Amino acid sequence: MANHHDTGYKELFSYPEFVQQLIEGFAPAEISAMMDFSTLTNHSGNYITPLFEEKFEDVVWSVEVTQEGVTQRVFLYILLEFQSSVDHTMPIRLLHYVACFYDHLLKSRVTTPGEGLPPVLPVVLYNGSRRWSAEQDIYAMIRPEPPSFLQVYQPHLRYYLIDEGRYTDEQLGRRQTPLSGVFGVENAGQSWEALQQAVNRIVAIIEADPHKERIDRIITRWLKRHLQRVAPRAGLDLDRLNSLVEDRDMLAENLENLVKKERLEGRQEGRQEGFAGLLRLQLTFKFGELPPWVDEKLATATDEQLGRWGTRMLTANSLDELFRQ
Repeated sequence: MANHHDTGYKELFSYPEFVQQLIEGFAPAEISAMMDFSTLTNHSGNYITPLFEEKFEDVVWSVEVTQEGVTQRVFLYILLEFQSSVDHTMPIRLLHYVACFYDHLLKSRVTTPGEGLPPVLPVVLYNGSRRWSAEQDIYAMIRPEPPSFLQVYQPHLRYYLIDEGRYTDEQLGRRQTPLSGVFGVENAGQSWEALQQAVNRIVAIIEADPHKERIDRIITRWLKRHLQRVAPRAGLDLDRLNSLVEDRDMLAENLENLVKKERLEGRQEGRQEGFAGLLRLQLTFKFGELPPWVDEKLATATDEQLGRWGTRMLTANSLDELFRQ
């Protein structure tokens, strides 16, 4: 599961302030209100999961939680899910991952069976373009629901989902944190105009941060990885990008050139679609209902081909004659 994308996020969540921003900004308020984020401790490591035959790097932190005067340590198990499609086996995976993590705690003598296992908050952070539709509790996957006398014997593990794409720009704007700025950049996709606006917003957030220099370094490294992933052939000059704050004019110029290119390509595409649509109407009027292969040709045609077919249509007696090579 580790890839270029995951690596950038794993670095972000190796810093306690980003873990705090994730929980405070995107988890239920009653959960974050009980946490003492000054006690955050990193437990991330490598684990082998026999069921899925993979080695993965968890993002695992612990934090002290106080409720009704009782303080205990809770483990935050953050799974970064950066796949193009929704994984409907996620409840099974999480059950297995948490079991492996508990096994690790026992084998490393962090706890013993007699002392008991600590509570875990499993969090799935997902950034796919499709909205998440998998079940969030493994019990919901058991169908039909077992009779009441069997229900108590079925597995239960629920994870908390943070689906980046479901947050609007307005909602992210109300969370003035570097992480909300990162989500905004992710949600911009490959629209250079939207990306430019998102980068401008995250620079403003960094400049207002009391730890500006530290956050600037972290976000700059993440953004360079992000741009390399979404635009490997865009020709961006990223080698000289060392600070979003200090080098923002240079980055803005790069993005502005891409915005102009995007708009030009959009106008050309719109013009081409207009030509194709007009030609289709003319062909329908002359030859009647068109077969599907004609639509395919029109949809993929160049300006030159559309112009040639438009001229040839005046004398052609059939579609085959019109589209001959």
